Amino acid sequence: MSNDPSELVGRPVIIGGGAAGLMTALALAPEPVVLLSKSPLGAEASSMWAQGGLAAAVGDDDEPALHLDDTIAAGAGLCDEAAARRIVSAAPAAVERLARLGVAFDRHADGRWRLGLEAAHSRNRIVHATGDGTGREIMRALIAAVRRCPSVTLLEGVEARRLIVADNAIQGVVAMRGDEPLVLATTRAVIATGGIGGLFLDSTNPSGCFGQGLALAARAGAVLSDLEFVQFHPTAFDGPSRPLPLLTEAIRGDGAVLIDETGTRFMADEPGAELAPRDVVARAVWRRRAQGHRVFLDARERPGEDFAARYPVISAFCRMAGIDPAIDLIPVRPAVHYHMGGIAVDAMGRSSVEGLWACGEASRTGLHGANRLASNSLMEAIVCAQWVAGSIAGTAHRAGRAYEPTAIPPASDPSAVRPLLSEALGVLRERGGIAAAIRCLLPLAQAAGAAADPALVGLMMSVAAHAREESRGAHCRSDCPDTLPVAQPSSLTLSSAIAAAKEIAETDRPSFRSVVS
Repeated sequence: MSNDPSELVGRPVIIGGGAAGLMTALALAPEPVVLLSKSPLGAEASSMWAQGGLAAAVGDDDEPALHLDDTIAAGAGLCDEAAARRIVSAAPAAVERLARLGVAFDRHADGRWRLGLEAAHSRNRIVHATGDGTGREIMRALIAAVRRCPSVTLLEGVEARRLIVADNAIQGVVAMRGDEPLVLATTRAVIATGGIGGLFLDSTNPSGCFGQGLALAARAGAVLSDLEFVQFHPTAFDGPSRPLPLLTEAIRGDGAVLIDETGTRFMADEPGAELAPRDVVARAVWRRRAQGHRVFLDARERPGEDFAARYPVISAFCRMAGIDPAIDLIPVRPAVHYHMGGIAVDAMGRSSVEGLWACGEASRTGLHGANRLASNSLMEAIVCAQWVAGSIAGTAHRAGRAYEPTAIPPASDPSAVRPLLSEALGVLRERGGIAAAIRCLLPLAQAAGAAADPALVGLMMSVAAHAREESRGAHCRSDCPDTLPVAQPSSLTLSSAIAAAKEIAETDRPSFRSVVS
């Protein structure tokens, strides 16, 4: 396998080494592909950190129609029902596909899946591996498969900086390998580098996940959708470590409850209690803390003494903090966990730019709506990778243009953006705070510095949040607490976002219609 760009001309280029990118590369075999990963495989992929597992209707008492009902209910009116039905119907086969690739999912002694329960699911349908290490186990198997796949040219330590576009069609990828610029001539590219948690101070995502895939697509002219919807996980470990360690929802599925320092179980009277949709639980935890209380996950009775065996990864970091979950309370707080919005794609993962696909968290398929149902994300990445690969395989390579980059943007640094988005796009939002962030982000996004790409993504998210004058799912406006009777997805391009941001910066009275369709 050659690493000489001149010998890779015309091959599909997959940007991102998480589950979505790896699965797309494997599904394209034996077609030769190039896979870019800015760090060693798995090092900065959100997939590696996933604890919960994959949601799939594989239980005897379950079926895809029930999974669909739960997905749509959690999505707060913004799911694309046809897309969601197609994706959840393919989930059981995706689990079997991963098992064939060597993923050691947890099973009962008789071989049946050991299924967990998570928030807003009506059935036990979460397929786990090694308890709370599902993402790590899936990534282990996929990385091993990619490394032995002869059709995949793996370029680790290579970061995509720009997409080359002419006449709304992909012509190549500009990347950096250390200090060396690379131009990969291709008319087929996949953005599979998702996650925006690195744009916030408190997140469960790797710090390198700061929306670079969204910036690449936006600067290429692609349409992005539902960027305002950021999911906060209600039970991140409340400590000094960054990223914040996650306490999977499965612990609450096993019976753990949320209490404050007085012992009050403040979710007890809410519909669904601790297993209400994530946005509901996150707001309840946030409000309790805002009232001056500390919040804890109480797992002392359930799962109790079984905690360490059920959740070895979580048990290990709790021990490092001096906590034994079987006898101690675990301090928790909400933290940015997942982005429901992303690059708008069709049923085959195609964006509005010819030759550009998106997969995984970077894409907006319509599955998640305004609030992702727990454990639907890994499932979506695995399922949709198959369809993206099929679409790419059926798209002939077009003759591209020769291109030599004149100016390559610097490596991104999101540090200037984090305090702005953390203040403006938190669990609760309001118009004035969002507008203030837009005024600060606009000059950063229009400059050529290291903050430009992170600021651009933050700006587009803020413009969408400013325009959505309602509360729906994970987007909660304290100044607009009601939910509108008709749900509309938002839609943005780079040019429309910049225009709206300028209007907001000058008047703080933008036209909703100018950015939402």
